[in-house]
Amino acid sequence: MIKVSVCVVTYNHEKFVAQTLDSILMQQTTFPFEIIVGDDCSKDNTVSILKDYQQRFPDKIRLLLHPKNMGLNGKFNALSTFAAAKGEYIAQFDGDDYLLVPDKLQKQVEMMDANPHYSACFHNARVVFDDNAAPPYLVNDLKKKEFTVEDLIGEDELCFIATSSLMFRTEDFAKNPDPEWTNLSTSGDIPRNIMFATRGPIGYIDEVMSVYRKNRGGASFADNHYGADFLFNRIQMYSNINKELKYKYNDVLTKNIATYYYKMLFSREYGKTYWPRVKYAIKYLSMADPSPERKKEVIRDFIIPPFVMRIYSFFALNLYNFKTKVLGQS
Repeated sequence: MIKVSVCVVTYNHEKFVAQTLDSILMQQTTFPFEIIVGDDCSKDNTVSILKDYQQRFPDKIRLLLHPKNMGLNGKFNALSTFAAAKGEYIAQFDGDDYLLVPDKLQKQVEMMDANPHYSACFHNARVVFDDNAAPPYLVNDLKKKEFTVEDLIGEDELCFIATSSLMFRTEDFAKNPDPEWTNLSTSGDIPRNIMFATRGPIGYIDEVMSVYRKNRGGASFADNHYGADFLFNRIQMYSNINKELKYKYNDVLTKNIATYYYKMLFSREYGKTYWPRVKYAIKYLSMADPSPERKKEVIRDFIIPPFVMRIYSFFALNLYNFKTKVLGQS
């Protein structure tokens, strides 16, 4: 019986997917595992590379070659690989990530087997930039051994679980698929991990066992915090999470949503407007309940009309000059 289904999603990963598959094939386990690769209609040489690997490892690798792109940053492609899984557990991967150690699958299975109450488990990972735009760093610096819903929800976005680090139970996911509203979200991982945590703790192995690669063609670069579409999508996602959790964490999630309205003030689409920024500034103030100092700054910079500020500055400057002149003559 297959113990683990390693589900890999690819799209234009010709430069990376061989390293991904090699790192999975090198895994040393006491159990059988399979590799399911779903390709989202790549336009480069990815499919040819996948077919070559499948021919060399026909008993290990299965391919799902979609005739058209399934959309939503690869989410539907990932779901198709999960649906095809035969293993007790699913380990998910992006086609540009890779493993650093040969016992990643073994250690995670041992943790899941030993803790049947865990909904999932993950480990640390190293982030590398394909173009060396920034130095490598670790995804997290965690001290706890298990995490609950409270740990995954904050006033800011908490994203410390790398895709290539997660393992979860196939049967559990089949019984509790992603809620329909997640199909509107450009992030599949954030709401999915929160949903896992509602059904049981998520275990953590404090070892760096994989690499999360950021490349210019990857989905992570589509997350643009200066683009209104991305910001609206996050607002919608966290609003839906709040509703799904029956508003149990409403105070925290409301402040989380407020941060995206604040970022909207600097977005490409609205950063130089007046009335839209007034609307989003008021939204931010009403939801974030910021400090008096921050509140004054937002009102001054985004709500008071510019011509009023110019008039105020004109009279304030002239009053200052007048006082200086009078004091200088006395």
